Amino acid sequence: MIVLKSPAEIQIMRESGRIVAEVHELLKEKIAPGITTFELEELAIKETKKRNAVPAFKGYAGFPYALCCSPNSSVIHGMPNKNPLRTGDILSIDFGVQYKGYFGDSAFTVAVGDISPEAAKLLTVTEQSLYNGIEHALAGGRLFDISSAVQQHVESFGFSVVRDFVGHGIGRKLHEDPRVPNYGVAGKGLRLKPGMVLAIEPMVNQGVYNVKILDDGWTVVTSDGKLSAHFEHTVAITENGPEILTSV
Repeated sequence: MIVLKSPAEIQIMRESGRIVAEVHELLKEKIAPGITTFELEELAIKETKKRNAVPAFKGYAGFPYALCCSPNSSVIHGMPNKNPLRTGDILSIDFGVQYKGYFGDSAFTVAVGDISPEAAKLLTVTEQSLYNGIEHALAGGRLFDISSAVQQHVESFGFSVVRDFVGHGIGRKLHEDPRVPNYGVAGKGLRLKPGMVLAIEPMVNQGVYNVKILDDGWTVVTSDGKLSAHFEHTVAITENGPEILTSV
């Protein structure tokens, strides 16, 4: 069941989304060679509490951390640890909060020091594919208009979109209907309506789109060991076009 949000609910989700965005900006300032993802985890928790919010992922379905930290060939759901980041790494951070009963969810991937041109291209293409998808989150359009916009951009550069994991609706629950794939045929899928709020999140692999889950039961990695990037925003569909809620 798809839950349409009222203007008052979307206003609370703006507040929730702004907290996510503020914490993201603080994390980005700290990411550099030598820091550990466990240190980033501690920072995220501290800053979330300062804003009277609750980390969305910690304890969700048993996940033990507030951040998903996925370096290099990790796609999503990586766990923070005490291994220092190194120059040349790329790091995906996925983070969400619950605030006044509503969730915000967003992700980004950044360079750790200097990275290869190929890695930099992956980050640029993945981030742009997110914004291409958002541009198609239009009332009266179709869900797969978003999906197709992401897929077409990604594949035009020779990269691939992950199929086993997708975006989602969001609101009082972290994951709501509908599922939002990053691949599909434009003009297909359910009709988009004002009041829908979607977490649009391209996960893009340098090589094949196939992935596997590690023995920890959470960490998703590329099946060929090549790099992966992840960008996400929480987006409200309005009469006046898409509105990104996870921004400062």
